[in-house]
Amino acid sequence: MNRELREFRRLERLCLEQAALSNMDLTRSGLLKVADDCRIAAEAIEAQSPRGGFASAVQALKLALIPTRIPGRHRH
Repeated sequence: MNRELREFRRLERLCLEQAALSNMDLTRSGLLKVADDCRIAAEAIEAQSPRGGFASAVQALKLALIPTRIPGRHRH
């Protein structure tokens, strides 16, 4: 397991723990979203072949943070 993967997993756990302790809905939902993004980035790193550690982690995070659709537009 590389350092970036461990860091994303650590951040995911931290966000989940803090979300469980939060008594504000907006804070909790934000933390859960970040935890989900960290999970997606970690899974992307795990799925890639071992190469260019940090660059792969940054690319995985970028892909995880890209919205799946444009807000305000409806799919038909």
